[in-house]
Amino acid sequence: MEALTNNEEQVMQIIWELEKALVRDVLNQFPEPKPPYTTLASVIKQLENKGYLDHKTYGNTHEYYPLINKKAYQHSSFNLLVKNYFEGSAKNVLSFMVKEDKLSEKDIQDLEKMVENFKKKSS
Repeated sequence: MEALTNNEEQVMQIIWELEKALVRDVLNQFPEPKPPYTTLASVIKQLENKGYLDHKTYGNTHEYYPLINKKAYQHSSFNLLVKNYFEGSAKNVLSFMVKEDKLSEKDIQDLEKMVENFKKKSS
């Protein structure tokens, strides 16, 4: 799966939410300042070329829909992040999050419960 630029990812987030959309539908969801219509149309075409989107044609109008779901993209992106920045280790990810104060006490307790439940299931 080819990586997305920040702009492409922002567009995909909107299309995943809408499930199918015309360029103007995506544009309407953008926060201010909105990109020019033609710029947005180019980003959508790039996403189609990368295999993330396809479209149905209605006269001169194209309705775009995702070919890759958000969960599959999350999975691929996270695995790449862990591989490239954390030596492929979930422990390194969690260690980083603790050091950066990104996990609350409740988050840690929830993780401990998940680990315990996993241990019980695999015994």
